[in-house]
Amino acid sequence: MAVVFLVPFVALIGLLAARGSTQGMSNYEHDLVKDMLRQIAADIRKHYYDPKFHGLDWDAKVQETMHKIDQSQEMNMALAHVAAALDAFDDSHTFFFPPPRPYRDDYGWQWQMIGDRCYVIRVHPQSDAETKGLKPGEEVLAINGYAPDRSNFWKMEYVFNTLRPQSGLRVSLRDLAGSQRKVDVAAKVTELKRTFVPWFDVWESVRAAENEHEWLRGRTVEVSDELMIHKLPRFLLSDADVNGIITKARKHKALILDLRGNTGGAVDSLQLLVGSMFGHDVKIGDRVGREAKTPMVAKARHDPFTGKLVVIVDSISASGAELFARVVQIEKRGLVIGDRSSGKVMEARHYNYRGGTSVAPVVFGASITDADTIMTDGKSLEHAGVVPDEVVLPTATDLASGRDPVLARAAEMLGVKLTPEEAGKMFPYQWPK
Repeated sequence: MAVVFLVPFVALIGLLAARGSTQGMSNYEHDLVKDMLRQIAADIRKHYYDPKFHGLDWDAKVQETMHKIDQSQEMNMALAHVAAALDAFDDSHTFFFPPPRPYRDDYGWQWQMIGDRCYVIRVHPQSDAETKGLKPGEEVLAINGYAPDRSNFWKMEYVFNTLRPQSGLRVSLRDLAGSQRKVDVAAKVTELKRTFVPWFDVWESVRAAENEHEWLRGRTVEVSDELMIHKLPRFLLSDADVNGIITKARKHKALILDLRGNTGGAVDSLQLLVGSMFGHDVKIGDRVGREAKTPMVAKARHDPFTGKLVVIVDSISASGAELFARVVQIEKRGLVIGDRSSGKVMEARHYNYRGGTSVAPVVFGASITDADTIMTDGKSLEHAGVVPDEVVLPTATDLASGRDPVLARAAEMLGVKLTPEEAGKMFPYQWPK
């Protein structure tokens, strides 16, 4: 990830519209945020996978951030300084989870990097985004004044969705005809039930929110005796899940494993699926932690799928999805097509914390990287991603019309005729309820 975005990271926060009072922070609030940083910093010192912190003077960074918190005039900026301190590691899996807000914002539209450009990929019916005329296929030139690119995209999503959700976004767009415009799009704000439970599992809340997406379940289309397509949104698979996928796949000569949008999951799920694609044990790579280097091996499973294999990835594919795709390439097990993946492959542990008082507890969290994976070619995918054997990207017109030329091309590579229009209808997106 490009280091150039580290400097304007806090500036990005500062330019966002503030929620709530901006009348200054009390000494209690300053101390509360400093205690958040103090707790997280201690765990980073103990658990971060590189004890040298990539050359970062962590103690100095913590002291610098403490001073910035003392100078902050409002809570959102103080929390942003904590996030920026963890961002200094330039590590995709080390980041801050602020205290949960008493509301949830739904922007009503989604954006994604495709190649080196950002596009609107879908718009929720009856949302303000739809009312304002946003349409799939429009290029996103800027959000709140910042131009999205490959180096800053995930940080912008983190800011808008986690660190400081917005009541609305100012979006600069270019439509299919080349005309540009700016649109203020309001979010749908849902007030949440306030809780006084003294302990709150931040990560359980995250998982609950994620599980609202029906598409988190794997979906299969058996096109013919020649081909099965399985869309896998997460690497959260049990033995029974993997057996079910492979049992169906063995009835077909070829399999397309669609990992677009798959942000990873559990290491054991990755090992199960890799082991089901080979008739022998496969070394995925070496897990490099603070104290040891441990081989990560997928054991061969009974009756693996031995047919032809094509894996599809995109700019969102991360972690286990990237490791799986790269193993397929290195072992020459099949072909990988689509877009370059995200390059976010570290392994992390989640930590929950609490601050404040017993009467008014404040809960927050952090993700702290405890290992990197070095592939058998001697390289890490962090910041690099997987480069497909064949780059295939949807055009703006494809996005606007719901066509999927990537899936159609994957089928063609396996000798099956599938039009982009047919492919685009196979896995319809389902908005969370």
